[in-house]
Amino acid sequence: MATYHIETYGCSSNRGESREIERALRDGGHRPADGPEDADVAILNTCTVVEKTERNMLRRAEELSETTTELVVTGCMALAQGDMFAEADVDAEILHWDEVPTYVLNGECPTVTPDAEPVLDGVVGILPIARGCMSNCSYCITKFATGRVDSPSIEENVEKARALVHAGAKEIRVTGQDTGVYGWDNGDRKLPELLDRICDIDGEFRVRLGMANPGGIHGIHEELAEVFAANEELYDFIHAPVQSGSDEVLEEMRRQHRVEKFREVVETFDDRLDHWTLSTDFIVGFPTESEADHERSMDLLAEVRPEKINVTRFSKRPGTDAADMKGLGGTVKKERSKAMSELKMAVVGEAYESMVGDRFEVLVVEEGTGDSVKCRDGAYRQIIVQNATERGVEVGDFLTVEVTGHNTVYAFGDPVAADAAPEHGPVDGDSVERDPVDGDSVERDDRPESTASSA
Repeated sequence: MATYHIETYGCSSNRGESREIERALRDGGHRPADGPEDADVAILNTCTVVEKTERNMLRRAEELSETTTELVVTGCMALAQGDMFAEADVDAEILHWDEVPTYVLNGECPTVTPDAEPVLDGVVGILPIARGCMSNCSYCITKFATGRVDSPSIEENVEKARALVHAGAKEIRVTGQDTGVYGWDNGDRKLPELLDRICDIDGEFRVRLGMANPGGIHGIHEELAEVFAANEELYDFIHAPVQSGSDEVLEEMRRQHRVEKFREVVETFDDRLDHWTLSTDFIVGFPTESEADHERSMDLLAEVRPEKINVTRFSKRPGTDAADMKGLGGTVKKERSKAMSELKMAVVGEAYESMVGDRFEVLVVEEGTGDSVKCRDGAYRQIIVQNATERGVEVGDFLTVEVTGHNTVYAFGDPVAADAAPEHGPVDGDSVERDPVDGDSVERDDRPESTASSA
């Protein structure tokens, strides 16, 4: 597991985002460092309210890049003026804040502790269905902490899910190191049955399946796709991290799948579902990755066009076999990461642009910044509704929205009458242009927030 250091500048929104990042990192088994010089990764959450602030952010980024192994820059300046860091020769990964935890995980599985129990966070219920995995990836340190998969019974997990629904959960997130291998330790592939049973629970809620490696779900992908097609409670969303478009690199990574198996999973879901979201991960700059291997990954990304993509620059984890491999230079990894990130933004932006003018049924899952709320449509795409209070929109509501714009990685929507929209997908609608900027003013502060991660 990695150690991290977070520094936050700017408004209360940035501080809230940093707390979300830290919560995800802690849930993933990572721990705060005593300072940036002791951290595997430093995270700088930036502000860009005035020119003086920009200069301060650049200076602090330069300082952190010299004192820490790896630097991630997020926040307002990273998104609005990310090129300034490259122009200042700051070696950093520029990311949207909700991409930071996955990047820091470095392609590893999230870590679930042995005593992990369901948690209700607002209207979101977190349901760990198993601990451990069946993989032996050469770059992953998590396996040393979790071991082989250990699956509680279907009945036990269903009862935990039912308790979450009775406690007020509107969204159940089914989690684990690798949900696709649930039940393998008991000699059976039980994930489709488990999801079916959870969806049969009385109540109005949605279910999101957590990460499932392609090698784990390939053996059940046809049955799994049928379960998704049959249950409207399931978000039509799969997170299947392919990690590389090269079979040679996948072999060196000791992944349990090859590219063709990944394609077969994608094709099956394409056949069974009218619309769904594919989320996947790529590790860029693995020690044995050639330029041709990198191009294969780029080609695969362009071919399958996932709507959520996590791009991670390879970094060594102590005690792993990949840590003993002769690595690629930092410049090579940076250039490949930049190329893939640019392609990623084009692919994702195109997907959200295609939503504009369409109507979707959504679930309001949490509060956003200012007077906004974050919603998820049937394919788990994020849609922001602004001015929520005056519109009478609250967390936990199901409503219909018309998408009016997007910000590349999420959409903006306005509530409309529900009788014109389907349960799980869009209907044709006129495109409406609007300013996606929330007009609410927020108090900004150029001083960093001290969190547990930077104490």
